[in-house]
Amino acid sequence: MPTRADFEGRERPTWCPGCGNHAILNAIKMALVEQNMEPHQLFIVTGIGCGSKLPHYMKATGFHTLHGRTLAVATGARLANHGLPVMTVHGDGDGYGEGLSHFLNAVRRNVNIVDVVQDNRIYGLTKGQYAPTSEKGKVTPTSPEGAIEQPVEPLPLAITAGATFVSRGYSGELKHLVWLIGEALDHPGYALIDVLQPCVTFNRSYAYDFYNERVYKLEDEAGYDPDDRAAAWAKAQEWGERIPIGIFYRGDPLPTYEEQVPALKAGPLVEQRLSTLSPGQVNALRGEIS
Repeated sequence: MPTRADFEGRERPTWCPGCGNHAILNAIKMALVEQNMEPHQLFIVTGIGCGSKLPHYMKATGFHTLHGRTLAVATGARLANHGLPVMTVHGDGDGYGEGLSHFLNAVRRNVNIVDVVQDNRIYGLTKGQYAPTSEKGKVTPTSPEGAIEQPVEPLPLAITAGATFVSRGYSGELKHLVWLIGEALDHPGYALIDVLQPCVTFNRSYAYDFYNERVYKLEDEAGYDPDDRAAAWAKAQEWGERIPIGIFYRGDPLPTYEEQVPALKAGPLVEQRLSTLSPGQVNALRGEIS
């Protein structure tokens, strides 16, 4: 049986004291232990941002890729070896800004990936520019007169694009976040966990005091049904005096992208034998190249 100590990395996190990324790191470790998974049994892909350094701070098979390309690389990993669970961990700027098209395509393709987005509503690594999730009017170093764009709303966007597991966690609710990650790992197909994560340095208007007064759990709401897609879409837009966390939508599983690729029906590519080409096939390929 694995323990949290099995996932301890050699490096200590350089995140600011109080940053929500500390809780997200611990929640992932705890969830993997509860799932009885060893460090080599999960592939973690991250992008660029403070939180994307997570694989440096835990013992895991990880790949630290380019800004906004997290889900594209994770999709490639699933196609190369769909027998290996894949998780992405990246920020809202990486996932909903530079990587927005990859986000939508991963959802509609239903690639079997657990997508953990560290949503601090700011670009923390590059000193506090407004992010795609920042509210209209947000004053930052790059928007001194206030941001003029409307924010991206990832949860209703994911539901509209066809996701069958759409959820939100909060780094101030560790056990709840551990539960969400475990549920997402068990779900067949794309699974979104948007994690409200305070940036205590560059976005203090959304600190723990703000969230602690407003966050409530959907599973405590009498009559809420995560199977109801229309109700989930409406609930996903609730933001203000009350902010819901939990599983907004869990639809019936759909065929995953990997299950529909003919070349993968014989098993993961890494386990398939390479076919031997005949001399005629080799010459034909040479002809195409020339």
